Amino acid sequence: MKKFLVITVGLIALGMAAPASAADLAARPYTKAPPAPVIPIYDWSGFYVGADGGGGWSHKCWDVTSFLGPVVPFREGCHDATGGVAGGQVGYRWQSASWVFGLEAQGDWADLKGSNVSLFIPNWTNNSKIEALGLFTGQVGYAWNNILWYLKGGAAVTDDKYLGTVTATGALFDSARETRWGGVVGTGLEFGFAPNWSVAVEYDHLFMGNRSITTISTGAIPVVPAGGIFRTDSIRQDVDMVTARINYHFNWGGLATGRY
Repeated sequence: MKKFLVITVGLIALGMAAPASAADLAARPYTKAPPAPVIPIYDWSGFYVGADGGGGWSHKCWDVTSFLGPVVPFREGCHDATGGVAGGQVGYRWQSASWVFGLEAQGDWADLKGSNVSLFIPNWTNNSKIEALGLFTGQVGYAWNNILWYLKGGAAVTDDKYLGTVTATGALFDSARETRWGGVVGTGLEFGFAPNWSVAVEYDHLFMGNRSITTISTGAIPVVPAGGIFRTDSIRQDVDMVTARINYHFNWGGLATGRY
């Protein structure tokens, strides 16, 4: 009887311990929550270099002030010189929060050509050509991550060539060229599409002012011998251009982590 009681008590004890052991085995281990993802933010700071290309148009108006001696200023007329531009730019930007500031130098080959028949003497035609231009500007912009809108302004320079041709034959009778300085304002929208790379579309207006231009005779019109001063004109000039740009950014990972 005693043995029977001992065995019975032991079986009851094992039955009570079994659920507890099963409960211990089924308990889930504690795990940490996954870390929050880091949101990449574009950083526009650093040096960059790039290429640009597009089109432009230059409005020029001529007023003759001297021909075989001083004359009462007389309007010779206006024309638009149009064509393509292509070149490159180099600059540096630094970013503070969403604001972006920069300095840039741009140089472009140009082929902006135009002409008009002179109202002063219709037997001749005034021709002009811009062969190169440069911009030296400061920038301020606002960034939405990898999208940057900016304004720019500063100094501009153009390499201008002026030709007088006989309207009927096209024969060259006088010419001049100059390097003209003025001002520029512009705006652009830039998109960072890959680490270190961005593309942009930009519009610029150049205020080139009035200049007094003296031309030299080729001798095609005998009244002025070759090498002599043919005439003097006051020439007003403005330039507009639209370009597409691509930039490579140095020392700039393209995406900066750890910023929110």
